[in-house]
Amino acid sequence: MRLRKETDPTTENMPEEEILLIANVSDALAHPARINIFRYIMQCNRSMTTVCNKDLVEHFDYAQATISQHVKKLVQSGLIEVKKEQKFAYYYANLGMLSRYLNATRKFSVM
Repeated sequence: MRLRKETDPTTENMPEEEILLIANVSDALAHPARINIFRYIMQCNRSMTTVCNKDLVEHFDYAQATISQHVKKLVQSGLIEVKKEQKFAYYYANLGMLSRYLNATRKFSVM
């Protein structure tokens, strides 16, 4: 027999903002290529190496247009930030967004 855990009514519902955050970031990470691209950008950022679209095309076996579409999805989710310098766009992992996502998913799994 399972006993139901009593719930505190103030913590039953997640804020809509956190639900949308989980949905958007999960959608961005739903494709293996985007996970690999995000991890590569994080690794490059850790080693203080800049990453632009050309670097991603060289590293992965995808066409430039495919890379651009995947990066666009990661940027829309907030996981990647773009900084433009002259004619190049450099990509940076937004670890703050990743942390917010992980915290929200922890709250989600506890409920």
